[in-house]
Amino acid sequence: MRINITGVFVDDQRKALRFYTEMLGFQKKRDVPVGEFAWLTVVSPEEPTGVEFLLEPDSHPAVSPFRKAMVEDGIPLASFAVADVQAEYDRLAANGVRFLQPPVDHGPVVTAVFDDTCGNLIQITQEKSQP
Repeated sequence: MRINITGVFVDDQRKALRFYTEMLGFQKKRDVPVGEFAWLTVVSPEEPTGVEFLLEPDSHPAVSPFRKAMVEDGIPLASFAVADVQAEYDRLAANGVRFLQPPVDHGPVVTAVFDDTCGNLIQITQEKSQP
């Protein structure tokens, strides 16, 4: 068994696609019309056949209160691995990504949290090598 697809709910799939591809650097994998929405996924250019990240419409009534509570509590809904959080933070901030938490060293990991402009907090994480 392996993870195939994961994702977040977004308030606008096209806006989310632009953010995740143009701002973060992911690549569009699937864009299949499904009624008024789409089965819309992005992947890492480092692993184009790897796990897909689904940009799911937030039209279900349970999504809004759930997402609002998560954002108010500062809880990211996804975490992306990076080699160097500080370098990625600098790159993304220069591209206009709004961070709510700058890089923080938590011992075995360094993290930073940003707003994906689509209603979610996303974390970037760097695992530090263990001695």
